[in-house]
Amino acid sequence: MPTYIVTCKEDATPEQVAAAKEHAKEQGGTIRHEYNLIKGFSVEFPKDAVTTLESHEHVKAVEQDQEMKIQ
Repeated sequence: MPTYIVTCKEDATPEQVAAAKEHAKEQGGTIRHEYNLIKGFSVEFPKDAVTTLESHEHVKAVEQDQEMKIQ
């Protein structure tokens, strides 16, 4: 399963971030990392179900986790 970086809205409370994580788990996702600098987390999630996570009310963005390179 691919891994995604989920960023919650800036004004999301800790409880709302927790609700987004719980929603991801209910949809078959596995939380891999919780971030402290941003309101977000990484989740391993079935590719065909990621749209349910993108439409969650406290989620700002969902991006597939990938390797970054600099030139």
